[in-house]
Amino acid sequence: MVHLHITSWALAIILLFVVHYLYKQNDGKFAKILHMILRLDSLIVIISGLALFFSYANKLNGELIFKVIAGLWALISIEMITVKASKNQPAKSFWIQFVIAALLAILLGFTRLPLGLLP
Repeated sequence: MVHLHITSWALAIILLFVVHYLYKQNDGKFAKILHMILRLDSLIVIISGLALFFSYANKLNGELIFKVIAGLWALISIEMITVKASKNQPAKSFWIQFVIAALLAILLGFTRLPLGLLP
């Protein structure tokens, strides 16, 4: 499940940049298709994240709760960035929020939590 989760959020980040670029290039039809794929990928991120969360049921702590909140914050920021791009509105504040939330979630996931890379 960890590999599915990492692959899906990595794909979400790549799709974020592609969708944002396409909206800025006024390629609305293809951008909307990829935006829907990004939303589907976000559901996969949430489902795999919930599965990982429940696998930690006996190790529940504050860091895990904070990682879940940071991950949801990052996904919400991704959605707001793409919606703002589709409407040609500035999204600088959401980009800042996305970077902060994604870094927090990734650092907690890879370093502090039990299924991360570092013991």
